[in-house]
Amino acid sequence: MVVPVTAAPDCLFCKIVAGEIPAEVVHTTERTVAFRDINPQAPLHVLVVPREHEPNAAASAAADPATFAEIATTARSVATAEGYDDYRLVFNTGAGAQQTVFHTHCHVLAGRDLTWPPG
Repeated sequence: MVVPVTAAPDCLFCKIVAGEIPAEVVHTTERTVAFRDINPQAPLHVLVVPREHEPNAAASAAADPATFAEIATTARSVATAEGYDDYRLVFNTGAGAQQTVFHTHCHVLAGRDLTWPPG
C-alpha cells in the first residue's frame, strides 16, 4: 500500500487511500486509487482519486498535471475492465457544483442511458 505524501487528517478519501477506512478498491496505480461509490447512480459508478490530497479538480490540475491526466487513464482502465466502451467522467468542483468530499475525485459512470444535460 502506498500512503499519500500529502494527506488531510480529516479527509474521508485520504483515509480510504491510506487503508484506514474500507472501500471496494477496483484499481490502483502509483498515483491513483479507484473504488466503488457507496451510493451508485449507475451500474458502474467508481470514484477515481489521486493519492495526493488536493481539494478539487482545478487544484489537482494546477498542482500536478501528470497525476490529473492519470485520473483519466485510470478511469478508462476501470471502464474497460468492467466491459464498457461508453462512459461518463464527472468532476464536481466546489460546493455549488455538489462536491461534498473536498478531495479531488472523478466519478466514472456507465451501464445506463446518461442523459444530457445532466442533473
